Amino acid sequence: MLDLKFIRENTDTVRQALENRRDTAPIDDILRLDTQRRQKIMALENLRRQRKETARDRKMDEDTLKEGRDLRNTIRSLEEEVSNLDNEMESSLLQVPNIPQPDTPVGQGEEDNVIVRTWGEPKSFDFTPAPHWKLGESLGIIDFERGVKLSGSRFYVLKGLGARLQRALIWFMVDLHTREHGYQEVYLPFMVKRECMVGASNLPKFADNLYHDDTDDFWFVPTAEVPLTNLHRDEIIPAGLLPFHYVAYTACFRREKMSAGKDTRGIKRGHQFDKVEMYKFTEPDTSNDELEKMTRDAEDVCQKLGLPYRVSQLNTAELGFASTKSYDIELWASGCEEWLEVSSCSNCTDFQARRANIRYRPTPESKPQFVHTLNGSGLALPRVMIAIMENYQQADGSIAVPEVLQHIVGEKVIG
Repeated sequence: MLDLKFIRENTDTVRQALENRRDTAPIDDILRLDTQRRQKIMALENLRRQRKETARDRKMDEDTLKEGRDLRNTIRSLEEEVSNLDNEMESSLLQVPNIPQPDTPVGQGEEDNVIVRTWGEPKSFDFTPAPHWKLGESLGIIDFERGVKLSGSRFYVLKGLGARLQRALIWFMVDLHTREHGYQEVYLPFMVKRECMVGASNLPKFADNLYHDDTDDFWFVPTAEVPLTNLHRDEIIPAGLLPFHYVAYTACFRREKMSAGKDTRGIKRGHQFDKVEMYKFTEPDTSNDELEKMTRDAEDVCQKLGLPYRVSQLNTAELGFASTKSYDIELWASGCEEWLEVSSCSNCTDFQARRANIRYRPTPESKPQFVHTLNGSGLALPRVMIAIMENYQQADGSIAVPEVLQHIVGEKVIG
């Protein structure tokens, strides 16, 4: 979350940032609550001082005792009012998104994102390429009918070499990030406590898009970013240990309410999908450099798979709630004839760290400061599956397996 003092002292900056984001966070309510709270705290301090003076009065007659009781009751009432204001203030602050960095382009929609580089050329075919849902059904590697039978719409079953291709991708990506890019692999719970969702900025903003177990108050992770953020919740990291670079595979669960009616064919958008997530805890001075490296690490996956892609810097209206600067990586899908986002790499600065209370000491003697956090898909399935199926399809309806995956899949061709 944003620092209340920052909002108070930079109100115009915050308002402009919200306008650029096309967001309607309750800044007026926050300022009003802040004024009321400070007034009541001042009154509370005066009453406590007065009560101490009364207690020092050696003439403890009936009037003095009554005055002390009245002061005590007034103080308790004011303390309760301040506590209520604190809760209301926190609830309002949790609704305010992060401030975009100055070099983030101002825009109003996806069309205002800025393409910063591309790699490779979309493949040309001497036949009409098929979309992945036709390829998957004809090869018997995707079963949509049984996915719906098991769980309903937006579910599917991967079979045979389809399941093995997805497993190979996860294995390949995690190994690449750990062996060549310097990340530490972690295996995480797929369900987390409510405070983890708050710390990672998913609650309260996105409650309608999350799956929740009411009985035990567990929340199914929408991305590994959530448990990774909270690995160091309520910790002070000793001097000299940062940065931390983590990578994790998880299944991800989203209700997809915000995309109702979109991408209903195929496996592009489902309620359950797999993803390999990169995550960094860094010192503030290095976080933007770490963002550039994280983006390059995600690009390296695309390059080793031989898949054409483009990198776009997101504009203010497209930024994620916690992000100050983000890059999207999109793969070209020849059958669908569209660019598919497979990674979004973001610098969240100290926004999540404030919510999750994650601090570090720059030196052993230093006062603790909030860390910066960064996250990025490295990469997200099943869209990588779509890109491979559609770009590596052959005239006879088979799919060539990318060379880097052949030793895991055990086949050169899915046919």
